[in-house]
Amino acid sequence: MINMPTIGAGTFRLQGQTAIDSVANALDLGYRHIDTAQIYGNEAEVGAALAASGVPRDEVFVTTKIWTEHLAGEALLPSLKESLRKLRLDQLDLTLIHWPSPNGAVPVAESMTALLEARELGLTRAIGVSNFTIPLMRQAIDAVGAANIATNQVELHPYLQNRKVAAFAREHGVKLTAYMPLAYGKVLDDAVIQAIASRLQATPAQVTLAWLLARGYTVIPSSTRRENLAGNLASNSLVLSPDDLAAIDALDRNERLVSPDFAPGWD
Repeated sequence: MINMPTIGAGTFRLQGQTAIDSVANALDLGYRHIDTAQIYGNEAEVGAALAASGVPRDEVFVTTKIWTEHLAGEALLPSLKESLRKLRLDQLDLTLIHWPSPNGAVPVAESMTALLEARELGLTRAIGVSNFTIPLMRQAIDAVGAANIATNQVELHPYLQNRKVAAFAREHGVKLTAYMPLAYGKVLDDAVIQAIASRLQATPAQVTLAWLLARGYTVIPSSTRRENLAGNLASNSLVLSPDDLAAIDALDRNERLVSPDFAPGWD
């Protein structure tokens, strides 16, 4: 199994110099896991920040995600090689299918087989999926085996706890990575989370991330502010009590914030 750091710096919506600065700050603060994607349009900026950081390549875990236009067998490998060129890397640590092919146009098995080939060619150390429902995870497992799926990256935060997907993934030994872990910042104003944060002399963001980490998830929050990046990283050392964890568990309300028109039928 690959060793994926449980806290990463996300780069969704970060463009140009903002993306470079965020990644540079993250690496300087001690982050060793950077998450990007083809559709983010910032792989070149992430690559520039990685190259300028001076951090040895083997110390940073870098993830990118294959966009839906490149999921066909003959398109996936060339698109991944282009991502590597932009990132100035010889190899990714993790490559994911970003979204399942809209309307099932490209079979899951075709994309997963191409991803597995990419791993065998040394273009990526590990492969996985993102935004996959239970039926789609089953297809991916049937195609390449659960042992070859490093993670399913899904929207996951106190208001959307994705429990059916989480239980299925756990049953098959597939890790979950939580994107949008702070629910676009909505959890920062939550009274329950604020009360726990106040008692522990922590921030609401730290409490939320500590809850996700305690539940066994990897988290990839993003920020353009150095102090927020530092605070998020410090959540790794925050310990919540069973009562705190249960109180946050109770906030689930199936509030999904990311559901484009091409999304699959959610569980």
